[in-house]
Amino acid sequence: MTDAVRLDDLTLPRFSAEGQQILDMMATMAPQCPLESDALHAQASADTGLHDFGSDDYRERLEVYLAAVREIDGLHGAGIVNFYGQLLQLLKNRLLLTDLLKRHPEINDIELRSPVVIAGLPRTGTTHLHNLLAAPPTFRTMPYWESNEPFPLPNEVGAEPDPRRARMDVAVGVVNMVMPHFALMHEMTTDHVHEEIQLLANDISTMLFETLGEVPRWRDYYRTHDQTPHYEYLATQLKAMQFLRGGRRWLLKSPQHLEQVRVLDRVFPDSIVVFTHRDPVPVALSMIAMITYSARMHRSPVPVAQIANSWIDRLDAMLTALVRDRDAIGPDRSIDIRFNDFMADELGVAERVYALAGEPFTDEARKPIADYLANHQRGRLGNVQTSFDMFGLQESALRERFAPYVQRFLD
Repeated sequence: MTDAVRLDDLTLPRFSAEGQQILDMMATMAPQCPLESDALHAQASADTGLHDFGSDDYRERLEVYLAAVREIDGLHGAGIVNFYGQLLQLLKNRLLLTDLLKRHPEINDIELRSPVVIAGLPRTGTTHLHNLLAAPPTFRTMPYWESNEPFPLPNEVGAEPDPRRARMDVAVGVVNMVMPHFALMHEMTTDHVHEEIQLLANDISTMLFETLGEVPRWRDYYRTHDQTPHYEYLATQLKAMQFLRGGRRWLLKSPQHLEQVRVLDRVFPDSIVVFTHRDPVPVALSMIAMITYSARMHRSPVPVAQIANSWIDRLDAMLTALVRDRDAIGPDRSIDIRFNDFMADELGVAERVYALAGEPFTDEARKPIADYLANHQRGRLGNVQTSFDMFGLQESALRERFAPYVQRFLD
């Protein structure tokens, strides 16, 4: 069995020679990557040849987020380039979607048939369940490369091999070089099934931004706004992606939905929702390890205890919202899956989800799922060791904090 990796450089990250070389190279590009709205918009238009970004309401949200990113202490040159590149891609995605809808208004008439939505914290089995259910051709899912670039550039339409995949290969290679242990916490490959939270980012309103960097200004702004219009923008994107690459019924997944149950129900009123549950204390440690480790991509030093305490507050808010709103979606359209029950009978859980969704669990579904399970044993890549001391946390305080959630879903 592989020994657990101990992350002893969270505060002051150390990199391999190759990883440091990549970061140094990125840093030389920082002067050409201003974290300013006008510069980002100009570059997005230059890259696409398009100028209509759709409704302008996103611009205020973008300004708030840019200000929050600029406030990050210790933001280094490679981090500036990293944020610039991600935001530039979001604006390009807006341009490309607006153009696609103009040319094909019939996209708006596409029906999104009762999507199956997985809602759970990271480390509660959501990624495993998502990939497992995605193994047969039953559901439409999006690979990582498509979630990042859902709409092709005008001069790349129909190109084979798809240049979007090649660009994602490069990006994944960079991440693996700079953060070699990240895959032990959350495996990222070009073609693995990814979350629609990446699509929510295209409307510049998503919890994803909170995981990319410690941005309290953004977090507080985001949490005071109704997310209904942004879930509607998500629905439009799903229709457009279905138009471009087919699909009969979407399989979705994101932790963000835990605190947006009523919004999810409002925008996708016939959705089937699978809630995953696990002891939130080790989940919190694992998630904080992932976030503090990935922070090396944009800042140094990393304020580990500060980030940890911020995320305990955030997870508490999410789980409190779930306890409050869980019953908004009735048992005819939802199911609760405990992690231990899932691990004990993965195929059985898949069959239960299929039954709730009204999909026949035929041999054509069962065999790809069984094959996936045979090749994706838990912990096959190893794991990362976590402890309360790493983050300056106390187990008793966390147990008390998360008690209402545990009593509701795990006792």
